[in-house]
Amino acid sequence: MRRGTAQRLAGLLMAALLLLPIFALPAKADDYNPDYPEILEEGHLSATAVILIEADSGEVIFEKKADEPLYPASTTKILTVWLALTLAEQLPGETMYDKLQTKLTVSENAVNLAPDESSAKLAAGEQVALIDLCYAAILPSGNDAATAIAEGLAGSEETYVQLMNQAAYSLGCTNTHFVNANGLHDDNHFTTARDLAILTRVAMQNETFRQIVLAKEHIMPRDNVYRNRTIVNRNNFVNKPTEESKAGRYYEYSTGVKTGTTSAAGNCLVASASKDGVNLIAVVLGSTSDGSRYTDARRLMDYGFSQFLSTSIAEIYMMNPRVVEIRGFALDDPQVGRLTLNLRMTSTDASDLVVTTQQQVDYWVQNFSTITVTEFTRDFQAPIQEGEVMGTLTYYPERSNPVVYELIASRSIAARDNIAPTIDQIVAAAENDPNPFPRLTVELVVLYVLLPILAVYVAIRVLKLLLRLMKKRTHVKTFKPTSRYYR
Repeated sequence: MRRGTAQRLAGLLMAALLLLPIFALPAKADDYNPDYPEILEEGHLSATAVILIEADSGEVIFEKKADEPLYPASTTKILTVWLALTLAEQLPGETMYDKLQTKLTVSENAVNLAPDESSAKLAAGEQVALIDLCYAAILPSGNDAATAIAEGLAGSEETYVQLMNQAAYSLGCTNTHFVNANGLHDDNHFTTARDLAILTRVAMQNETFRQIVLAKEHIMPRDNVYRNRTIVNRNNFVNKPTEESKAGRYYEYSTGVKTGTTSAAGNCLVASASKDGVNLIAVVLGSTSDGSRYTDARRLMDYGFSQFLSTSIAEIYMMNPRVVEIRGFALDDPQVGRLTLNLRMTSTDASDLVVTTQQQVDYWVQNFSTITVTEFTRDFQAPIQEGEVMGTLTYYPERSNPVVYELIASRSIAARDNIAPTIDQIVAAAENDPNPFPRLTVELVVLYVLLPILAVYVAIRVLKLLLRLMKKRTHVKTFKPTSRYYR
């Protein structure tokens, strides 16, 4: 090797070694580009632990230290309120509305809060409806309201917390242990981002819970202590703030759910959002500031919406529709007998909407038979009328009733002239003929009555003539010699 070449190779190697640390540097929050939400790395998020799931299926889309036990702060109230709504079904009352109007008395213990604790400004001895206590625990994050719920439904906060832990464990939250109902810091009060996502996914299936966490404000009706008063949601991801300093925290697709903050837990946020049929849940624990938790949640949501899409089985089918070959088509048919089949849904009690990734959609387009069953009820023989039902297609969702469609002819196809009918066509014509017997005419009488009789008469005459001839040949006279002498 020449000396100059060796020097150049050594120089390139040295440059590569110098650049290697630059490429190995992890992504930073400032490196995030909102124009490319589909590019998200752990370094783009300031929180200690996060997770993003698709709410309908529970599929994990993104995670960072999702199983690390951390302090949840007031996001604890998600389980507190959901459990209250679940237990309310056992309260007296004809309807769920009546049950939720059950009055609970606020105790002295419930309002005995430290100065830095969040409060709904309840008073000892105040009688508040359960539904209003649920709003008070979520919107202003009232620790007093959470404790009042626990004591009112279970007799004591300790008993209620036992029910909370049992419910969490039964749902698969194996790294969760709560000590109180409000999220006030305790070294033994912890959970994980994954467990919080599981709890929130279940809670968001309750319609009343969804209404509570999405509310911008709620009017607390007059009771034995206060007149009407309005409480406001402190979750800026849901409630659009008016202060310039908080601009950018509101998320237009947000559907809930709860913030939480303590010095030990940091800034926490459990958020949900819905866009074009895609439902997401994000959990942000231990974020560095009040604003950063909203930024992390926004980036997670934008990433999730870039990965998932909402479509339907009918739309997926039409990306690569079924095409069949029709026999006996007219020779001037422009598509040479090829017939595209459209879909028409017949099910009224099922939905064919699906939320999935673009990659999965591409797979389904090419392998549509893996998720559907097709049955043809009409033979592929011309003529075909546009809109004619050719068969059925059935889709079997995992969590709902089967969806049935009709396969419809997209165009008419004429039959070829002078082509012999098939057996099926002949049978069908005979079955559909209201008068299978032809009308009586001279031609039919001659053809089907006189000609057969004449044929039989001629056949008989010919047969008799043949028999007579054969009989004559049998009785022919034999001549004997008359002379007695022979030579």
